[in-house]
Amino acid sequence: MGTSSGTAATDRPASPRRRGAVLERAILDAALEQLGTVGWKGLTMEGVAAGAQTGKAAVYRRWPSKEDLVADALQAGLPRFDEAPDLGSVREELLALCRQARDAMYSRPGFALRSVIHECDTLEAERFQGVIYGGVIEPSIRLLRQVITRGIKRGEVRPDAANGLVFDVMPAMMMYRAKISGCEWNERDIEEMVDQLMVPLLRPAGA
Repeated sequence: MGTSSGTAATDRPASPRRRGAVLERAILDAALEQLGTVGWKGLTMEGVAAGAQTGKAAVYRRWPSKEDLVADALQAGLPRFDEAPDLGSVREELLALCRQARDAMYSRPGFALRSVIHECDTLEAERFQGVIYGGVIEPSIRLLRQVITRGIKRGEVRPDAANGLVFDVMPAMMMYRAKISGCEWNERDIEEMVDQLMVPLLRPAGA
């Protein structure tokens, strides 16, 4: 009895620390962990609750559906890229962007996002379009636009290269090869793509 009540008294004060934002963060982290290990189809609200060491009711109280929970988990977990690095060379800046993208793809949120993209059916995927566009596509295009616009001003890049087709090339290539051939985008892969694809594509005529 004495040992049991002593343990309960020790455990009781810990619960306030798991309320509010702290508990929400634990649940979102558990959702990302589930996506990275069992995937979208294997993720359950019960499994997320167990991973966050809380009750299922605490999860449902904040997120009424699996889709709502995963959308918020992805939104909170995806890395933020505010500015493209200014390294004085379009080649070096593209290499830096590729490394950032590679690290994001193989981070826990990156694995979680790919699980959603690859496993969701069409109707389910529509729920995540805003997260994918706002958290991945739009930032990628914005950073590439910064790098290419700077390259145009330096005379390294042809003036008509700042267009949607060019902006799509590098992200599309990275996603395609990661999905189709399991490419992990090591340093050699990144350098080959930049030197053999991006730099020739952007180079001014006659350069």
